[in-house]
Amino acid sequence: MSRLENEKDLRGLAPLEEKLKYTFQNKNLLMNALIHSSYTNEHHTAFPSNERLEFLGDSVLSLISAEFLYGLTDKDEGYLTRAKAKVVCESALCKYSEELSLGEYLLFGKGDREEGKHRPSTIADAFEAVLGAIYLDSGFIAARDFALPYLRAEAEDTSAQKDYKTLLQEVVQKNRGEKLDYKIISEQGPAHERVFTCEVYLNSNSIGKGEGSSKKNAEQMAAKQALSLMGIA
Repeated sequence: MSRLENEKDLRGLAPLEEKLKYTFQNKNLLMNALIHSSYTNEHHTAFPSNERLEFLGDSVLSLISAEFLYGLTDKDEGYLTRAKAKVVCESALCKYSEELSLGEYLLFGKGDREEGKHRPSTIADAFEAVLGAIYLDSGFIAARDFALPYLRAEAEDTSAQKDYKTLLQEVVQKNRGEKLDYKIISEQGPAHERVFTCEVYLNSNSIGKGEGSSKKNAEQMAAKQALSLMGIA
């Protein structure tokens, strides 16, 4: 059950504001950030869905993450682009949302409630919508202060991990004409606990298999196994 009964339940926002460590001057902005399109399709509400706020938050997050990473390292553009992709990808945004339990606060249509609050794309979009709402409520500095702890923690976490796919690609590129291909061969488990299995092929030969909670993680684990079998990782 959502912790918000409807779009008029402004009192239900207080626990979320505590989690956000931010108090909205305009509570309607936060409420708007929590309204999924399936809710607006079923209810007569003065609020649109959170899609416009998600669009805005995506751009704000892009600038915040670029500024943060630019100041964090003096590495080249290619590295910065890869690092930025990691800290703002769907799986990272899902992680941020899950820390805030955002899925529990979203308003859905009746048919989408239980599945929607665990759907990765939906809760990832909700984080960006909330960020967009904070930006409109108090400006860029407040939005940056909200987002930076999540970006910093993710950057520290991912920097400690090897990028096995890139390493495998570098090994394979030493021989001209070799081609890698990643294929998801199975998906199991409920929507909020999916397990993906991936195989990586060198030309037409399977050289590794891996499992992960996302397709990207499964690909990394497949690359890791391939490298291990080569005696590299």
